[in-house]
Order: sequence, then structure tokens, then C-alpha cells
Amino acid sequence: MDFEGKVCIVTGGSSGIGKNICESFLKKGAKVINLDIIKPKLEQNDKYEYIVCDLKEQLEIQTAILHITEKYKKVDYLINNACYSNRGLLSTCDAKAFNEVLQVGVTAPYLLTQGFAGLFTQKSAIINIASTRGMMSQADTESYSAAKGGIIALTHALSISLSGKTRVNAISPGWIDTNDSMLNPEDHAQHPAGRVGVPGDISEMVMFLCSESAGFITGQNFVVDGGMSKQMIYHNDHGWKFQSES
Repeated sequence: MDFEGKVCIVTGGSSGIGKNICESFLKKGAKVINLDIIKPKLEQNDKYEYIVCDLKEQLEIQTAILHITEKYKKVDYLINNACYSNRGLLSTCDAKAFNEVLQVGVTAPYLLTQGFAGLFTQKSAIINIASTRGMMSQADTESYSAAKGGIIALTHALSISLSGKTRVNAISPGWIDTNDSMLNPEDHAQHPAGRVGVPGDISEMVMFLCSESAGFITGQNFVVDGGMSKQMIYHNDHGWKFQSES
């Protein structure tokens, strides 16, 4: 996969999965632009640009779009990675906090796609980073789950609107260890793949979906979770025990 000279925009590229995506494209020769409110822990060079952008603010998004349009004249890959959680129903997540998550996780990807629509080509690709939480949840995660469910739906909608112009796909990561955590053997063993995921697992899928090898793939959501969401769990079955918090 050769991305020499390609222009790649990554949102939320200063840490975690987003940072790994930035680094992966840099290594393959792409020109990378990171849109993030957080200063990145990544040395800048002639192929890397960091634009301070609060994705909750439409004016800041429009300013970033104008700058990129004028400087680069094209966009080969847009990776909508940024999102966060304000929790949900049982916390202090009021309407403002809830909608802020949706603005970053759903509205910003829509506005960026809209703003760059004229710069995409038939060989371009948009990758939306969703989550298995768009399809399954823990308690008190409504803001994040709603945003991830929204970006999955937005993916197939955009793939039809941009038919013949650019491909649009989503990736739904499961448990990805972004902090080199001290994990227990059980953390790995509960995954059918035998381990917890790492950011590179997602970056590899991003780069494949951006490559010409994926030229016949659009409108899809790819679950990369080590098989966790396929594993049925019942109390007292195969060693699983349910313990009520009450």
C-alpha cells in the first residue's frame, strides 16, 4: 500500500487510535493533516500538519476546510476518528452535554464530508471510526453509543450520496488498548482471537480500506473486536457467572 503524495485528514489524531493512524500514513509517504483540539505528541515534519480545531464549533470546521482547500487542492482520505463520551442517563449528561458528543461524533464528519466533497476523486476514501458500542452497550453510555450508532448510519447514507465519486466505509473497534495497560490474562482470554486489540489493528484496516485493493467496497461497517461481539454469554455456561451489583 503506497500512499506517497496522498493527502490524508485525520480527526482526533493526537492520541490513541487517531495518533496511530497518523503515524501509519506518514510512514507510507502521505501528507497528513490532524484536526484536533489537543496538541499532538507527534513530532511535526514537512509531511505533517496540526490544525487546532474544536469539532463542536462549526466555524472552526469551516476555517479548517478553507485552509486545507486552499493549501492542498485535493483530499484523498478523510478519517473521521474523533469522538468522546459524556456518559448518559444516570450521570450529569444534560441535553447540552449529550448534543456536544453528537456534534463531534456525527455532525462534524458530515460537515467535513460536505466541505471536501468537491476535492474527492473516485480513488478517494472516507473512513468513519465507529464502535461496537453502536450496536451493544453498557449502562450509562447513551451519549457515546448514540454517536457511534449515528456514524454507522451516516456511513451507508453518504456512500449512496457519493456513489461514483468516493467510497465511504466504517470500522467498529472493540476493546483497543491505547495506553499499554496492565491487563490480566482473562482480559485476553475472553476474546475469541486470544488477545485485546491494539491501535495498529485499526490502522491496518483503515489503510486497507483506503487502498485500491478495497476498490469494490463501500457502505460497509467492519467490526474489528477480536470476535467479542459474536460470543454468546449465558449465566453458568462455559464458566461465565453473572453477578448483580445490587
